[in-house]
Amino acid sequence: MIGSDAHTFGRLITAMVTPFDDELKIDHKALEKVIDHLIKNGTDTIVVSGTTGESPTLDDNEKKELLKAVLGHAKGRAKVVMGTGSNDTAKSIKASCEAEQLGADGLLLVAPYYNKPNQDGLLAHYEAILNATSLPGILYNIPGRTGINVSVDTTVELGQRCRNLHALKDSTGSVEQAGEIASKARKDFRIYSGDDYLTLPFLAIGGCGVISVASHIIGKPIKEMITSFLSGDLDGSRALHYEFLPIFKGIFTAPNPTCIKYALSTMGICKPHLRLPLVPLSGQTKENMDRLLKEFNTKAVIA
Repeated sequence: MIGSDAHTFGRLITAMVTPFDDELKIDHKALEKVIDHLIKNGTDTIVVSGTTGESPTLDDNEKKELLKAVLGHAKGRAKVVMGTGSNDTAKSIKASCEAEQLGADGLLLVAPYYNKPNQDGLLAHYEAILNATSLPGILYNIPGRTGINVSVDTTVELGQRCRNLHALKDSTGSVEQAGEIASKARKDFRIYSGDDYLTLPFLAIGGCGVISVASHIIGKPIKEMITSFLSGDLDGSRALHYEFLPIFKGIFTAPNPTCIKYALSTMGICKPHLRLPLVPLSGQTKENMDRLLKEFNTKAVIA
C-alpha cells in the first residue's frame, strides 16, 4: 500500500503552458511572468513540455531551450519536471538523459500513443527509459489522448522493477483503478490526480496531490483544499471542491490549453496564442469563459 506524503515534488504540481509571442515563438518575458505567478500561488513543481505546454508542436531544440529557461528563472523556488515521454523509446531515452544533464528534477513519461503497444511492450518501453536515468519518473496514463491504458498490474510491476519510478499521474478518470494501484504498489510509490475535478476523490484513496491545469488561475484555493483534507477538515475541503468545480470543468470546454491560456491573457500574464492545429476561443465558448471568470472573480482570487 502506498503512502500519501509528497516530499519529492510537493502537493501541487502545475502542468505549465508555453507562452508564445505574435510570431508563435517562445515568449521568454511572458514565460518568466508565468513562472513567478505559479510559484506565488502555491505551485511546488512545474512541469515543462507536457500536454498543457503544447509539447506536440515544440521541436527538440525548443524543448531544451524551454527547460533551460525555466530552471534558470525558477532558481530552486520550485522543482522542475520535464516531459520526455513519446511513442519512440529511443527518442524518450535521449530526451530524458538530456533533461538530467540540464538539471531537471524529474521526468514526466506519457504512455506511447498511436503505435499502441501491449502491456508487455509498455513494461519494456518504460523500463528502458527509467534504467537510462537516475531521475525520478512520473508515469503519465491518459488513455483519452494515447488510446491505451497502462493497466494496474503493469503499473505495479514497473514500480517493482524500477525504483526510480516515483509516481503516477492518473488521467484515466477512474478512481477505482487508482485505488487498486494504491493498494498494491510499493510503499514509497505516489499517485497524483491528473484531473483537477478528481483531486479530492484521489486524496481519499491515498493520492498525495494533483498535477493541475486550473492552478494557473486558482492555485491557492487548490492548495487550501488539499491542506484542509489532510488536516481532517473534510467539510472545508469539500466546500472548496464544490465552489471551484465549475472552473475545473469549464477550462476543458475547448481543447487544452486553449481555455487556460485565454484566462491567463485576461490577467495580462501571457497572450492566448496557440500553435495549429489548436485555435483560439471564439463565439459562444469565449463568452462562456468570460462569464465563468467574472463569476469566480479569478483576478481577485489569484492576487
